[in-house]
Amino acid sequence: QVQLVESGGGLVQPGGSLRLSCLASGPISMLGNVRWYRQAPRKQRELVAEITTGGRANYADFVKGRFTISRDDAKHTMSLELAMLEPDDTAVYYCNCDAVTVGGIPTNYWGHGTQVTVSS
Repeated sequence: QVQLVESGGGLVQPGGSLRLSCLASGPISMLGNVRWYRQAPRKQRELVAEITTGGRANYADFVKGRFTISRDDAKHTMSLELAMLEPDDTAVYYCNCDAVTVGGIPTNYWGHGTQVTVSS
């Protein structure tokens, strides 16, 4: 079974930065597109950024050039660099990816999330 585990969340002041990481483990033969979502209290989960297998990155409009998504396929890790954080960025951030397992079945997977709190 493929598992995604996020890390790197925490409390940061407005204007600060954080680096979120996600490690994929299990019988993975190939990672597909990788995404980061977030869910703020009383709001729906929303897509923050996506990076394709070819390395093309796409971001939600609210990112405004502040975040950077990356991936390291050799290590099965994905990252999201957060900068110039604002209180509205407070949310649980989730890693999501498509993966093909050793058995050859492509499936979508979610991590359990990491809390990011932006507050003075």
